[in-house]
Amino acid sequence: MQSPPLAPDAAGKVQLIKGPGIKSLPEFDPLPDQLELPIVLKAGDDISTDEVLPAGARVLPHRSNIEKIAEFTFEPIDSGYVGRARAAANSGHAVVGGKNYGQGSSREHAAIAPRSLGLRVVLVKSFARIHRQNLINYGVLPLTFENPADYDRLKQGDVLTARDLRQTLKNGGPVTMEVQGAKIAGGHDLTPRQVEIILAGGLINWRRQSAENPLAAQGEGGDRKPPRSAHPPCQESKS
Repeated sequence: MQSPPLAPDAAGKVQLIKGPGIKSLPEFDPLPDQLELPIVLKAGDDISTDEVLPAGARVLPHRSNIEKIAEFTFEPIDSGYVGRARAAANSGHAVVGGKNYGQGSSREHAAIAPRSLGLRVVLVKSFARIHRQNLINYGVLPLTFENPADYDRLKQGDVLTARDLRQTLKNGGPVTMEVQGAKIAGGHDLTPRQVEIILAGGLINWRRQSAENPLAAQGEGGDRKPPRSAHPPCQESKS
């Protein structure tokens, strides 16, 4: 037997009962205008989403508890990542990688878990397409080396500093970061909508802002939806 849905006023008063393993999604803050991010992990080529966040019986039972599932982030390649990320919680942190970063399965937890630990920027030679979009959806800025040789100049523990970041992204130009007195440029090729999502701190925040202020979401001149365009050159997933 089916029951009709409650009226909106009554539905808003219903208390949801959750099991102990089900937690709400963390609140993610907007992208700051200035970042000073330690590189807490430097990875190689073809890092898969299984290496970012492993699957299996130890991990997947916690998929509705982001704080718990985040404890397994990057465990297959660096068990010290979580501790270093938490130590940098006040500033946030960056991850550096090589080619085809995020290949493999498309699970979004591989973006949510490191973001919940303070990940703000991923700087790599190239991204797997779906993981790149998942990072954007959770407010992580995906950048690619304008000069791939800069990858060799960076090491774990270096601090990437970016200023006037929000306006730089709105202008569409590459993000210039300083590290040990040198400058490194990270390209992005984001659409205007993707930039707005990252600035807001993720897709949920952006949708909430759009609902609260539709005119601001559209822009002063009306509908700002960009034309459908191709993603930047990315490596496709291997599976």
